[in-house]
Amino acid sequence: MTKVEAIIQNSKLEAVKSALQEAGVEGMTVIEVRGHGRQKGHTEFYRGREYSVDLIPKTKVEVVLPDSMVEKAVHAILSTARTGKIGDGKIFLSKVDDAIRIRNEDRGEGAL
Repeated sequence: MTKVEAIIQNSKLEAVKSALQEAGVEGMTVIEVRGHGRQKGHTEFYRGREYSVDLIPKTKVEVVLPDSMVEKAVHAILSTARTGKIGDGKIFLSKVDDAIRIRNEDRGEGAL
């Protein structure tokens, strides 16, 4: 099993969610996050005062999938989240040793 974590622009969430569902992903966790990469934030003005916005709001989508579905999910995220501009986000893949469904103690891919 593999955990897919995608940090994407907030405006791309609905498109990514739909693409993942079409790819056969049944469950996901969505978290509002803040951070920066190469963007390093930007400067804005509010009521005549200048302030620095160095942590940009983003959305994190997490899914744990059987290894056979990972490339399909990654392609779905890439094709819908990419604008070609800085700040599109990142995808992280990590191995998951086990998963346990709390309700009935199913383990492994059966718990997904």
